[in-house]
Amino acid sequence: MFSAPAPVEQTTHARLIVSTHRSALLRVTLRYRADDPLAVRMVFPAEYALEAADPTADPLEAAADLPAEPAPVDGVEWVFARQLLATGLDLPSGEGDVHVRPALGQRTVVELRSPDGVALLQFDRTELRRFLWHSYLVVPEGQELRHLDCDRALAELLS
Repeated sequence: MFSAPAPVEQTTHARLIVSTHRSALLRVTLRYRADDPLAVRMVFPAEYALEAADPTADPLEAAADLPAEPAPVDGVEWVFARQLLATGLDLPSGEGDVHVRPALGQRTVVELRSPDGVALLQFDRTELRRFLWHSYLVVPEGQELRHLDCDRALAELLS
């Protein structure tokens, strides 16, 4: 019997850029699944949801209260193309809600846009490359369509 490869999951840190002089460190869980081979997921602690943000709250104080465990399943999940993440490590990439670009040093900036606001997150580029490398072990780059279940994807889209 065929069993699907285990999902790739990696917890890392990101720096949420609040202003030129303020930022908050938060845990982010990166996920990749062979049954959704074109996408990567970033899960953030629920208290960092843009729509739930309290404009008077201090994000630095909220960061100090973060749990030591990885982001909970009920955190805020952003889903976008694995290729966007890969390309954005070396060149500015993205249109619409997600943009990824290299930054100074070994950093990568992920910009998430929603009607409720914009979040700028800075990641260690090496951590993102490690995650992508593990995802390529599950589904090699360029082989995504061989793993795509079009019927299931269409059913999910229409549900």
